[in-house]
Amino acid sequence: GIVQAVGSEVTNVRPGDEVVIHSGWWEPDDPWVLSGKDPMLATSTRIWGYQTNYGSYCQFAKAQAHQCQPRPTHLTWEQSGCYLLCASTAYRMLMGWPPHTVEPGDAVLVWGASGGLGAMALQITAALGGRPVAVISDDAKRDWCMEMGAVGVINRTAFDHWGPMPDTTDGAAYGAWAKGARAFGGAIWEALGERASPKIVFEHPGEATLPTSEFVCDTGGMIVICAGTTGYNVTLDLRYHWMRQKRFQGSHLSNDEQAAAVNRLVIDGRIDPCLSEVFDFDDLGHAHQLMHENRHAAGQMAVLVNATERGQGAS
Repeated sequence: GIVQAVGSEVTNVRPGDEVVIHSGWWEPDDPWVLSGKDPMLATSTRIWGYQTNYGSYCQFAKAQAHQCQPRPTHLTWEQSGCYLLCASTAYRMLMGWPPHTVEPGDAVLVWGASGGLGAMALQITAALGGRPVAVISDDAKRDWCMEMGAVGVINRTAFDHWGPMPDTTDGAAYGAWAKGARAFGGAIWEALGERASPKIVFEHPGEATLPTSEFVCDTGGMIVICAGTTGYNVTLDLRYHWMRQKRFQGSHLSNDEQAAAVNRLVIDGRIDPCLSEVFDFDDLGHAHQLMHENRHAAGQMAVLVNATERGQGAS
């Protein structure tokens, strides 16, 4: 949007500036924030528009000054508004938890790769020199994922071992699950063209996929998760966790520096917003229903709020 007014202590933006907003919000007088530590770990942190009772579906939006990032002027308004929530979340997952950050040549497994979050993860990994392997459920999205930087694509519907891991004392059931997990690991090797396991597993489905994510993650690697779209209960074979010294890391949105870093990748043209569909404001409910039913096109969706027509704002 366009900055309409600023507070008396705001120095980083001024009225008339075109900005995009990242959704990290925290109390400015929070002792953790004032100490200079990562504000996303402060107890006062909220996701703007999700954990606050106001957001951006409005003519005027209220945000904290630190949330403002420069708008990429080569994008339309709807492109500008569609990417930063997913992009900043993905960037923190991939670059916010050292030493488990994407480095040149690293294999990264990306679940839900054709969705808004996965599309950002593919591009960020590729932009940083990594090798993303995309997991999808529809072969029609295979080529799209390759265009977004994937080195290979796996259709998870070719496997049937998903869901909570069977009890390890049930030899037959656990053996069947392990056979499926090994076959999935073999598909990762095939996608990479070598017997290499992912250093980072980019997770968000949760319950149905975490047992396999744990199994296929490389020794000393990290499973990083930001959601639980298939359920919130976790089952893992802990033997693979402690003996191969893997990390299971939760991640939530991003701080200012991480949002700025991924926004710079967009400004520089190294990441595409991946806008697939634009809806009028009256169709907002329909857009949410498509997302709920996983029937939306690959990439991001946008809703026009103040814009009267599509395609405005690009210079």
